[in-house]
This record gives sequence, C-alpha cells and structure tokens, in this order.
Amino acid sequence: MLNSINTNASALVALQNLSSIQQQLAQEQAIIATGKKINSPKDNGAVWSIAQTMQGKVISLDAVKDSLNRGQSTIDVAMSAGQQVSDLLQQMKAKALAASDTSLDSASRAALNDDFKQLRDQINRVVNSADFNGVNMVKASGTTLYALANDSGSSRLTVKAQDLSLGGTNVTLSATASFATAASASAFLGALDADIQNVNLAMTHLGTGSNAMASQLKFVGSLQDSLNEGISNLVDADMAEESAKLQALQTKQQLAIQALMIANQSSSILLQLFK
Repeated sequence: MLNSINTNASALVALQNLSSIQQQLAQEQAIIATGKKINSPKDNGAVWSIAQTMQGKVISLDAVKDSLNRGQSTIDVAMSAGQQVSDLLQQMKAKALAASDTSLDSASRAALNDDFKQLRDQINRVVNSADFNGVNMVKASGTTLYALANDSGSSRLTVKAQDLSLGGTNVTLSATASFATAASASAFLGALDADIQNVNLAMTHLGTGSNAMASQLKFVGSLQDSLNEGISNLVDADMAEESAKLQALQTKQQLAIQALMIANQSSSILLQLFK
C-alpha cells in the first residue's frame, strides 16, 4: 500500500462510512418522528402509492357516512311526523265515532266537529313542518331521498317519499272535511280506518329505509377500520424495532468517528520516518 501524504485512502473510506451511517441515522430519525416507515415515494414508491389510494378511499367514505347520517336524520323527522299524523287520525276517528251517536244533541256534535277540524288542520301543520335540511319526505310532492352508498358514488340508497298530506294518496281525508249530522260523521269512519292503515304502511316503508341506511353506515364504518388497519400495516413503523436500529446506528456513528480520527492521524506517523 502506498504511503502518501497527498492522499489518505483510509480517511476517505472512513469518511464514506461515516456519511453512510449519518444518512441512515437521518432516515431513522424521520421514521421515529413520524411513526411511519414510508413517508414519501422515495422511501418505497409502490407501497406509498397503494397507501395513498387506500387513504383516499377512507376520506371518500367520510363523505358517504355524512350522506347516510343526513339521510337517517331526514327519515327520522319524516317518521316522527308520520307517527303524529297516525295519532291525529286516531283521535279524529274517535271524534267522528262519538258524533255518529244519534242520541247526541246538536251542540255536543258541533263541539266534536270543532275538535275534528282542529285535529285535521294540525295534520296539515305537522306535514308541512317536517323538514330536515330543506328536505320534506311527507308533504305533497315530497322529496325522495338518495344517499351515497359507496366511495365512487356509483351506488345509492333510495327511500321514496310518502305523501301524508290531506287529500293525498295515503291520507284521503280532504282539507275541508267536517260533519254536521250523525250520518255525515259516520261516513268518515271507514275512510279514516283506511287512512290510518295507509299511514302505518308508509311508516313501515320509511322504517325499512332507515334500517337499510343504518346497516350501510355500520358497514362503511367497518370498511374504514379495515382500510386504516391495512394502511397502518403498509406504512407504520414498529417503534420497538426502530428504537433498536437507532441505538445500533448511534453506536456505529461513534465508531465511525473514531475510525476517521485514527485514519486522519496516520499521515502524521510518516514524520517519524524523517527523524
């Protein structure tokens, strides 16, 4: 081996070794600081790309959950209105039944009719005020609900509107319905029975839609958990393992510094040859 004062080969090797160790240390410190073994495409382009795609899916599923939650809330408001309408129809039937008694005097029948009309008008108020976020599923020409079911928007859950307005398909009772005689009161009984059954069936449809959204919401949440676990498996670091690597690299760094110091001193030994 050439003994040269111009070129210290040992020092160059030691310096390269130290530089390599310091680079590894910087990478290790980045891993420990972020908790991720894959922080950018340069760490592992293929894995980073897969993780980014999965992360995008997780973020998109948040929008799906928001849509399903809004849908459920809208249906809940509609169902609350429907239950109220059903109760009001039951009360109206009771008033009409009482008024159909031929032994009742006209003043009492008129009082029952006033109650009947107030209950009738209350149905109209309940139906028209059943809005959530500007959506009403139970008024005349109500809004059919479409909620996102997947992250691409290609699948949607549909819950049809249920018309509970007076004179509509389910509540056939007109907005001016009233009675003055026992016979006219009795004539409402059959129609009210049919309307009550229609409203209850409409509530069944809304309840089925709400259950479907709840089931999809649970699935989406489970899917997000699985995706997050998959992302973690791809990019998250084993901190116990990284801690051991850091300590090993710190030891190597100290040894590399010592090796460089020894290599730098080797040229001064040549002075001994000229004494």
